[in-house]
Amino acid sequence: MTVSSYFSQVYTEARERFRKTAEAAGGQLASHDNPNKGPDGEALSCDTAWFGPRDATKVLVTLSATHGVEGFCGSGVQVGCNQEGISAKLPEGVAYLAVHAINPHGFAWLRRVTEDNVDLNRNFVDFSAPLPRNPGYEELADAICPDSWDEARIAETGEITEAYAKREGGRALQTAISGGQYSHPDGLFFGGKEPTWSHRMLKQIFSQDLAGAQHIAVIDYHTGLGPRGYGERICGHPTGSEGWARAGVWYDDDITSPMAGTSSSVELSGINVIGMEEAAPQASLTAVALEYGTLPSKQVRLALRADNWLHCYGDPASEQGRAIKQQIRDAFYQDADDWKAMIWERGIDTHARALAGLKSL
Repeated sequence: MTVSSYFSQVYTEARERFRKTAEAAGGQLASHDNPNKGPDGEALSCDTAWFGPRDATKVLVTLSATHGVEGFCGSGVQVGCNQEGISAKLPEGVAYLAVHAINPHGFAWLRRVTEDNVDLNRNFVDFSAPLPRNPGYEELADAICPDSWDEARIAETGEITEAYAKREGGRALQTAISGGQYSHPDGLFFGGKEPTWSHRMLKQIFSQDLAGAQHIAVIDYHTGLGPRGYGERICGHPTGSEGWARAGVWYDDDITSPMAGTSSSVELSGINVIGMEEAAPQASLTAVALEYGTLPSKQVRLALRADNWLHCYGDPASEQGRAIKQQIRDAFYQDADDWKAMIWERGIDTHARALAGLKSL
Protein backbone atom coordinates (compact mmCIF):
# COMPACT_ATOMS: atom_id res chain seq x y z
CA MET A 1 0.00 0.00 0.00
CA THR A 2 1.39 3.40 -0.98
CA VAL A 3 1.60 6.47 1.25
CA SER A 4 -0.81 8.31 -1.05
CA SER A 5 -3.52 5.80 -0.18
CA TYR A 6 -3.65 7.12 3.40
CA PHE A 7 -5.01 10.47 2.22
CA SER A 8 -8.70 11.05 1.49
CA GLN A 9 -10.51 13.21 -1.03
CA VAL A 10 -13.42 14.46 1.09
CA TYR A 11 -14.24 14.80 4.79
CA THR A 12 -16.71 11.89 4.86
CA GLU A 13 -14.13 9.52 3.41
CA ALA A 14 -11.49 10.76 5.86
CA ARG A 15 -13.81 10.24 8.81
CA GLU A 16 -14.85 6.74 7.76
CA ARG A 17 -11.27 5.66 7.13
CA PHE A 18 -10.01 7.10 10.41
CA ARG A 19 -12.66 5.29 12.42
CA LYS A 20 -12.25 2.01 10.53
CA THR A 21 -8.46 1.93 10.73
CA ALA A 22 -8.38 3.09 14.35
CA GLU A 23 -10.76 0.34 15.42
CA ALA A 24 -8.78 -2.26 13.48
CA ALA A 25 -5.59 -1.07 15.21
CA GLY A 26 -7.15 -1.51 18.65
CA GLY A 27 -8.13 2.07 19.35
CA GLN A 28 -11.01 2.99 21.64
CA LEU A 29 -13.29 5.30 19.64
CA ALA A 30 -15.44 8.22 20.71
CA SER A 31 -17.45 10.72 18.67
CA HIS A 32 -18.39 14.31 19.42
CA ASP A 33 -21.16 15.44 17.08
CA ASN A 34 -21.18 18.95 15.70
CA PRO A 35 -24.75 20.36 15.48
CA ASN A 36 -24.26 21.56 11.89
CA LYS A 37 -24.28 19.66 8.60
CA GLY A 38 -21.88 19.33 5.70
CA PRO A 39 -22.49 20.67 2.17
CA ASP A 40 -24.45 17.55 1.21
CA GLY A 41 -26.33 17.33 4.48
CA GLU A 42 -23.87 14.86 5.99
CA ALA A 43 -23.33 14.58 9.74
CA LEU A 44 -20.25 16.26 11.17
CA SER A 45 -18.20 14.96 14.06
CA CYS A 46 -14.88 15.22 15.80
CA ASP A 47 -13.74 11.64 16.40
CA THR A 48 -11.08 10.44 18.81
CA ALA A 49 -9.16 7.19 19.16
CA TRP A 50 -7.28 6.20 22.32
CA PHE A 51 -4.41 3.72 22.20
CA GLY A 52 -2.59 2.29 25.20
CA PRO A 53 -3.40 2.23 28.91
CA ARG A 54 -6.19 4.54 30.07
CA ASP A 55 -4.25 5.32 33.24
CA ALA A 56 -1.10 6.38 31.38
CA THR A 57 0.50 9.50 32.83
CA LYS A 58 2.25 10.31 29.56
CA VAL A 59 0.13 10.92 26.45
CA LEU A 60 0.85 11.92 22.86
CA VAL A 61 -1.98 13.84 21.19
CA THR A 62 -2.28 14.49 17.45
CA LEU A 63 -4.76 16.99 16.03
CA SER A 64 -6.09 17.22 12.50
CA ALA A 65 -8.25 19.93 10.90
CA THR A 66 -7.69 22.72 13.40
CA HIS A 67 -8.02 24.75 10.22
CA GLY A 68 -10.70 22.69 8.47
CA VAL A 69 -9.49 22.35 4.89
CA GLU A 70 -5.99 21.62 6.21
CA GLY A 71 -7.41 18.39 7.63
CA PHE A 72 -6.49 16.27 4.61
CA CYS A 73 -2.86 16.40 5.73
CA GLY A 74 -3.24 15.47 9.39
CA SER A 75 -5.95 12.92 8.66
CA GLY A 76 -3.65 11.21 6.19
CA VAL A 77 -0.89 10.83 8.77
CA GLN A 78 -3.35 9.66 11.43
CA VAL A 79 -4.89 7.06 9.09
CA GLY A 80 -1.45 5.91 7.98
CA CYS A 81 -0.30 5.49 11.58
CA ASN A 82 -3.36 3.32 12.20
CA GLN A 83 -2.84 1.20 9.09
CA GLU A 84 0.90 0.77 9.66
CA GLY A 85 0.41 -0.23 13.30
CA ILE A 86 2.33 2.82 14.50
CA SER A 87 -0.58 4.03 16.63
CA ALA A 88 -0.43 0.96 18.87
CA LYS A 89 3.39 0.77 19.14
CA LEU A 90 3.89 2.71 22.35
CA PRO A 91 6.57 2.81 25.04
CA GLU A 92 5.56 1.37 28.38
CA GLY A 93 3.38 3.78 30.35
CA VAL A 94 2.67 5.99 27.31
CA ALA A 95 -0.71 6.39 25.56
CA TYR A 96 -1.69 7.97 22.27
CA LEU A 97 -4.83 10.04 21.60
CA ALA A 98 -5.65 10.87 17.97
CA VAL A 99 -8.13 13.73 17.61
CA HIS A 100 -9.56 13.64 14.10
CA ALA A 101 -11.25 16.72 12.60
CA ILE A 102 -11.46 19.02 15.61
CA ASN A 103 -13.06 21.49 13.15
CA PRO A 104 -15.27 19.14 11.10
CA HIS A 105 -17.36 21.95 9.58
CA GLY A 106 -14.34 23.61 7.99
CA PHE A 107 -13.03 20.24 6.80
CA ALA A 108 -16.32 19.30 5.12
CA TRP A 109 -16.97 22.73 3.59
CA LEU A 110 -13.34 23.25 2.48
CA ARG A 111 -12.91 26.28 4.72
CA ARG A 112 -10.15 27.15 7.16
CA VAL A 113 -12.65 28.54 9.63
CA THR A 114 -15.38 27.08 11.82
CA GLU A 115 -19.12 27.34 11.16
CA ASP A 116 -19.10 30.84 12.68
CA ASN A 117 -16.26 32.12 10.46
CA VAL A 118 -13.81 31.88 13.38
CA ASP A 119 -10.17 30.91 13.07
CA LEU A 120 -9.93 28.27 15.80
CA ASN A 121 -6.25 29.00 16.35
CA ARG A 122 -7.08 32.63 17.24
CA ASN A 123 -10.08 31.77 19.45
CA PHE A 124 -8.33 31.04 22.76
CA VAL A 125 -8.32 34.50 24.29
CA ASP A 126 -9.85 35.83 27.50
CA PHE A 127 -13.26 36.95 26.29
CA SER A 128 -13.99 38.58 29.65
CA ALA A 129 -11.22 41.10 29.03
CA PRO A 130 -10.75 43.67 26.25
CA LEU A 131 -9.94 41.77 23.07
CA PRO A 132 -6.62 42.25 21.27
CA ARG A 133 -6.50 44.95 18.61
CA ASN A 134 -4.90 44.63 15.21
CA PRO A 135 -4.54 48.17 13.82
CA GLY A 136 -3.02 46.88 10.59
CA TYR A 137 -6.04 44.72 9.85
CA GLU A 138 -8.41 47.54 10.73
CA GLU A 139 -6.64 49.76 8.20
CA LEU A 140 -6.65 47.14 5.45
CA ALA A 141 -9.96 45.39 6.16
CA ASP A 142 -11.82 46.62 3.07
CA ALA A 143 -8.89 45.74 0.83
CA ILE A 144 -8.36 42.30 2.38
CA CYS A 145 -12.04 41.38 2.10
CA PRO A 146 -13.72 43.46 -0.63
CA ASP A 147 -17.42 43.17 -1.44
CA SER A 148 -16.78 42.26 -5.07
CA TRP A 149 -14.38 39.75 -6.62
CA ASP A 150 -13.16 40.18 -10.18
CA GLU A 151 -9.80 40.80 -11.83
CA ALA A 152 -10.04 44.57 -11.54
CA ARG A 153 -10.93 44.50 -7.84
CA ILE A 154 -8.28 41.90 -7.09
CA ALA A 155 -5.64 44.10 -8.74
CA GLU A 156 -6.90 47.24 -7.02
CA THR A 157 -6.90 45.73 -3.54
CA GLY A 158 -3.58 44.01 -4.20
CA GLU A 159 -1.99 47.40 -4.84
CA ILE A 160 -3.28 48.62 -1.48
CA THR A 161 -1.79 45.70 0.45
CA GLU A 162 1.49 45.92 -1.47
CA ALA A 163 1.74 49.62 -0.64
CA TYR A 164 1.29 48.73 3.02
CA ALA A 165 4.06 46.12 2.77
CA LYS A 166 6.43 48.64 1.17
CA ARG A 167 5.67 51.15 3.90
CA GLU A 168 5.62 48.86 6.93
CA GLY A 169 7.47 45.75 5.74
CA GLY A 170 6.39 42.30 4.60
CA ARG A 171 6.34 40.88 8.11
CA ALA A 172 4.05 43.69 9.24
CA LEU A 173 1.65 42.91 6.39
CA GLN A 174 1.62 39.25 7.37
CA THR A 175 0.86 40.22 10.97
CA ALA A 176 -1.89 42.61 9.89
CA ILE A 177 -3.59 39.93 7.80
CA SER A 178 -2.99 36.71 9.73
CA GLY A 179 -1.98 37.63 13.29
CA GLY A 180 -5.60 37.54 14.40
CA GLN A 181 -8.32 40.19 14.54
CA TYR A 182 -11.44 40.60 16.68
CA SER A 183 -13.13 43.57 15.02
CA HIS A 184 -14.50 42.22 11.71
CA PRO A 185 -16.66 39.07 12.13
CA ASP A 186 -16.94 38.57 8.36
CA GLY A 187 -13.23 39.03 7.77
CA LEU A 188 -10.16 36.83 7.60
CA PHE A 189 -8.46 35.34 10.68
CA PHE A 190 -11.33 36.44 12.93
CA GLY A 191 -10.77 35.26 16.49
CA GLY A 192 -14.42 35.39 17.50
CA LYS A 193 -16.42 37.02 20.26
CA GLU A 194 -16.84 33.84 22.31
CA PRO A 195 -15.53 30.26 22.36
CA THR A 196 -16.58 28.25 19.30
CA TRP A 197 -17.93 24.67 19.37
CA SER A 198 -14.47 23.39 18.36
CA HIS A 199 -12.84 25.46 21.12
CA ARG A 200 -15.17 24.00 23.72
CA MET A 201 -14.73 20.49 22.33
CA LEU A 202 -10.93 20.66 22.40
CA LYS A 203 -10.95 21.78 26.03
CA GLN A 204 -13.52 19.08 26.91
CA ILE A 205 -11.34 16.38 25.35
CA PHE A 206 -8.26 17.61 27.21
CA SER A 207 -10.02 18.03 30.54
CA GLN A 208 -11.79 14.65 30.42
CA ASP A 209 -9.54 12.29 28.48
CA LEU A 210 -6.28 13.70 29.82
CA ALA A 211 -7.31 14.32 33.44
CA GLY A 212 -4.80 11.75 34.69
CA ALA A 213 -1.92 12.82 32.46
CA GLN A 214 1.19 14.36 33.97
CA HIS A 215 2.98 14.95 30.67
CA ILE A 216 1.31 15.70 27.33
CA ALA A 217 2.94 16.02 23.91
CA VAL A 218 0.96 17.55 21.04
CA ILE A 219 1.46 17.48 17.27
CA ASP A 220 -1.02 19.78 15.53
CA TYR A 221 -1.00 19.31 11.74
CA HIS A 222 -1.20 22.41 9.52
CA THR A 223 -0.59 23.38 5.88
CA GLY A 224 -0.16 26.53 3.81
CA LEU A 225 3.04 28.16 5.07
CA GLY A 226 6.65 27.71 4.05
CA PRO A 227 8.42 25.68 1.34
CA ARG A 228 6.34 23.07 -0.46
CA GLY A 229 6.20 19.81 1.48
CA TYR A 230 8.58 20.87 4.22
CA GLY A 231 7.27 20.26 7.73
CA GLU A 232 8.31 23.17 9.94
CA ARG A 233 7.99 22.40 13.64
CA ILE A 234 6.56 25.62 15.01
CA CYS A 235 6.70 25.86 18.80
CA GLY A 236 4.20 28.23 20.38
CA HIS A 237 5.71 28.04 23.86
CA PRO A 238 7.57 31.20 24.91
CA THR A 239 11.29 30.94 24.29
CA GLY A 240 13.00 30.23 27.58
CA SER A 241 9.98 28.34 28.97
CA GLU A 242 10.09 24.71 30.07
CA GLY A 243 7.90 23.71 27.12
CA TRP A 244 10.29 25.40 24.70
CA ALA A 245 13.30 23.72 26.33
CA ARG A 246 11.73 20.26 26.16
CA ALA A 247 10.77 20.71 22.52
CA GLY A 248 14.33 21.75 21.72
CA VAL A 249 15.70 18.58 23.29
CA TRP A 250 13.12 16.24 21.75
CA TYR A 251 13.48 17.64 18.23
CA ASP A 252 17.24 18.38 18.30
CA ASP A 253 16.56 22.15 18.18
CA ASP A 254 14.76 21.67 14.86
CA ILE A 255 11.97 24.00 16.00
CA THR A 256 11.06 27.58 15.19
CA SER A 257 9.47 30.38 17.20
CA PRO A 258 7.01 33.01 15.95
CA MET A 259 7.80 35.04 19.07
CA ALA A 260 11.50 35.08 18.23
CA GLY A 261 10.89 35.76 14.54
CA THR A 262 12.46 32.49 13.38
CA SER A 263 9.25 30.96 11.99
CA SER A 264 7.38 31.28 8.73
CA SER A 265 4.46 32.24 10.99
CA VAL A 266 4.16 35.57 12.75
CA GLU A 267 3.17 35.72 16.40
CA LEU A 268 -0.52 34.93 16.76
CA SER A 269 -3.23 35.88 19.23
CA GLY A 270 -5.34 33.21 20.95
CA ILE A 271 -3.54 30.01 19.91
CA ASN A 272 -4.93 26.64 20.94
CA VAL A 273 -1.93 25.86 23.17
CA ILE A 274 -3.47 28.34 25.62
CA GLY A 275 -6.66 26.28 25.78
CA MET A 276 -4.75 23.02 26.19
CA GLU A 277 -2.85 24.40 29.17
CA GLU A 278 -6.05 25.72 30.72
CA ALA A 279 -7.86 22.41 30.27
CA ALA A 280 -5.04 20.21 31.64
CA PRO A 281 -3.26 22.43 34.18
CA GLN A 282 -1.89 19.43 36.10
CA ALA A 283 0.32 18.34 33.19
CA SER A 284 3.43 19.61 31.49
CA LEU A 285 2.76 20.40 27.82
CA THR A 286 5.18 20.11 24.91
CA ALA A 287 3.41 21.18 21.73
CA VAL A 288 4.41 21.81 18.14
CA ALA A 289 2.43 22.77 15.08
CA LEU A 290 3.76 20.78 12.13
CA GLU A 291 3.35 23.23 9.24
CA TYR A 292 3.74 22.02 5.64
CA GLY A 293 4.13 24.36 2.69
CA THR A 294 1.90 24.11 -0.38
CA LEU A 295 1.83 27.09 -2.78
CA PRO A 296 3.61 30.48 -2.66
CA SER A 297 2.22 32.68 0.12
CA LYS A 298 0.62 35.19 -2.26
CA GLN A 299 -1.41 32.42 -3.90
CA VAL A 300 -2.47 31.04 -0.53
CA ARG A 301 -3.52 34.49 0.64
CA LEU A 302 -5.47 35.07 -2.58
CA ALA A 303 -7.29 31.77 -2.14
CA LEU A 304 -8.27 32.71 1.41
CA ARG A 305 -9.56 36.09 0.33
CA ALA A 306 -11.56 34.53 -2.51
CA ASP A 307 -13.12 31.96 -0.19
CA ASN A 308 -14.03 34.65 2.33
CA TRP A 309 -15.72 36.70 -0.40
CA LEU A 310 -17.53 33.61 -1.67
CA HIS A 311 -19.14 32.83 1.68
CA CYS A 312 -19.99 36.48 2.38
CA TYR A 313 -21.29 37.53 -1.04
CA GLY A 314 -21.07 34.73 -3.60
CA ASP A 315 -22.68 31.40 -4.42
CA PRO A 316 -20.60 28.29 -3.68
CA ALA A 317 -22.74 26.32 -6.16
CA SER A 318 -21.94 28.67 -9.06
CA GLU A 319 -19.18 28.12 -11.61
CA GLN A 320 -17.11 30.82 -9.91
CA GLY A 321 -17.86 29.25 -6.53
CA ARG A 322 -16.65 25.84 -7.64
CA ALA A 323 -13.47 27.38 -9.05
CA ILE A 324 -12.80 29.17 -5.77
CA LYS A 325 -13.36 25.96 -3.84
CA GLN A 326 -10.77 24.22 -6.00
CA GLN A 327 -8.46 27.17 -5.42
CA ILE A 328 -8.76 26.94 -1.62
CA ARG A 329 -8.34 23.16 -1.72
CA ASP A 330 -5.15 23.46 -3.78
CA ALA A 331 -3.80 26.10 -1.39
CA PHE A 332 -3.97 23.72 1.57
CA TYR A 333 -3.85 20.23 0.09
CA GLN A 334 -1.42 19.18 -2.60
CA ASP A 335 -2.99 16.08 -4.15
CA ALA A 336 0.37 14.81 -5.37
CA ASP A 337 2.32 11.68 -4.45
CA ASP A 338 5.60 13.44 -3.71
CA TRP A 339 3.95 16.00 -1.41
CA LYS A 340 2.12 13.28 0.50
CA ALA A 341 5.35 11.32 0.89
CA MET A 342 7.03 14.36 2.44
CA ILE A 343 4.09 14.89 4.79
CA TRP A 344 4.23 11.27 5.89
CA GLU A 345 7.99 11.07 6.43
CA ARG A 346 8.18 14.21 8.53
CA GLY A 347 4.98 13.29 10.34
CA ILE A 348 6.08 9.85 11.52
CA ASP A 349 9.53 11.18 12.43
CA THR A 350 7.92 13.86 14.61
CA HIS A 351 5.55 11.25 16.06
CA ALA A 352 8.46 8.96 16.98
CA ARG A 353 10.47 11.80 18.53
CA ALA A 354 7.50 12.91 20.63
CA LEU A 355 7.02 9.37 21.98
CA ALA A 356 10.74 9.11 22.78
CA GLY A 357 10.57 12.48 24.53
CA LEU A 358 7.64 11.36 26.67
CA LYS A 359 9.39 8.10 27.49
CA SER A 360 12.43 10.02 28.73
CA LEU A 361 10.46 12.00 31.32
